[in-house]
Amino acid sequence: MSYYQHHVFFCLNKRDNGEACCADHDAQSAFDHCKKRVKAEGLAGPGGVRINKAGCLDRCAGGPVAVVYPEAVWYTYVDQHDIDEIVESHLKKGQVVERLVLPPNVGR
Repeated sequence: MSYYQHHVFFCLNKRDNGEACCADHDAQSAFDHCKKRVKAEGLAGPGGVRINKAGCLDRCAGGPVAVVYPEAVWYTYVDQHDIDEIVESHLKKGQVVERLVLPPNVGR
């Protein structure tokens, strides 16, 4: 049994050289919203869900990105409604939000 049922990592990386990065897509706000939403739903903590910040996840071309483990589902998102859908569908019900899944060939 895993310590967390789901572990979500949000890329918050900021590139200073002008290259594409998740921070340019307001990833911090999405992270903050997801963390609050998970807590409000009573999902946070051991046996539940952990929301973490991450540096570069090397999938910048699809940014902003977040990945949910242990399933290793990579998501891209546009706004808080997308984050709400990931929380409601994937984190609460175990159903992947297919429309937000980052295609496997998208990299840096």
